[in-house]
Amino acid sequence: MNWQTILKKKPKPESPRKKALKRAKAKGLSGLNDPQRLKDHKMKSHHVYAWDGKKGKYITFGQKGADTVTENNPTGKRKKKQDSFKARHAKNIKRGKMSAAYWANKVKW
Repeated sequence: MNWQTILKKKPKPESPRKKALKRAKAKGLSGLNDPQRLKDHKMKSHHVYAWDGKKGKYITFGQKGADTVTENNPTGKRKKKQDSFKARHAKNIKRGKMSAAYWANKVKW
């Protein structure tokens, strides 16, 4: 064995989190668990690359053009719609970060 082979170091295998971050950047997102508005999707309004400690998942969520609670529509005016959404999707919201309902609840409602 010569000194050149001894000095050569094997590259470290890339961590799953780093791989997921690369995938998120490729989709146009700024990071993991960072929802952003979609421009060019015909049905969905937002997207996120969800990361749950061990695995990642690209999720599109939210109905484009839905009349949700915003600054223009304060909570008082949309309370009934908000309650209906939360009741209808409660089971999926409880699934956590890896479900579209969780992100729609967090971002849109």
